[in-house]
Amino acid sequence: MDHGEFERIRDVLASAGVDEPLSASEIVAVLDEHDVDVESTHRVATVLGRRAESGAVEVVGDDPPYRYRFVDR
Repeated sequence: MDHGEFERIRDVLASAGVDEPLSASEIVAVLDEHDVDVESTHRVATVLGRRAESGAVEVVGDDPPYRYRFVDR
């Protein structure tokens, strides 16, 4: 996993003042608003899902679409 992708996603959401859990597609929309290009919604979900394994991200919900909340801000 690219550590830089995670940091970029987290930093953009923090600078946008996003505090609530968002789905990967909602995160992509915020990134697009800030002219940050990402490969795909699937890539965002993969990056954040992997970070959930270490506890840096909380996955909210039992069924898709999952929502993601950053824990280590």
